[in-house]
Amino acid sequence: MTDLYQLRYPIGEMKFPEIISEELIQNYINDLKNLPQELKKAVEGLNDEQLNTPYREGGWTVRQVVHHVADSHMNGFIRVRWALTENNPLIKTYEQDEWVKLQDTFNTPVSVSLNLLSALHERWVNLLSTLTKEELKRKLTHPENSYERIEQLIALYAWHSKHHTAHITSLRKRKGW
Repeated sequence: MTDLYQLRYPIGEMKFPEIISEELIQNYINDLKNLPQELKKAVEGLNDEQLNTPYREGGWTVRQVVHHVADSHMNGFIRVRWALTENNPLIKTYEQDEWVKLQDTFNTPVSVSLNLLSALHERWVNLLSTLTKEELKRKLTHPENSYERIEQLIALYAWHSKHHTAHITSLRKRKGW
């Protein structure tokens, strides 16, 4: 029997490093750059039945995971832009568990979200690659999460990219797909 924790957190839970070095920032930006291709590879060749399979009991389906990543990363991109253009903006949250239940999640091909992620991440990586040390330290306030600087947001979304890709790749491995 597979441990529930391992199914939920195949790469472990997100832990912010105490110091986020320039090297770490570059690694995180590379993770964001690679996400669209890695996620596309993770779902390549899956049929509708496989896309509609939850990655764990009680978890989202592969289809929901792909669409969730697009939803989440659109929010992340906007959050960075708010933090760059406003003084310590209060970040709007969203109900991710409700968003994945919306009808478009079920009747939109995953290729649409994969294409969206490709364009979004190209734009996001272009922006992040231009940020100065001072801009990376710009603050934002999320009412529910502990991050408070752009550099932490970058770390979070880099982890998020790998976290959800691993949900799919570990399911494929367990199922022999």
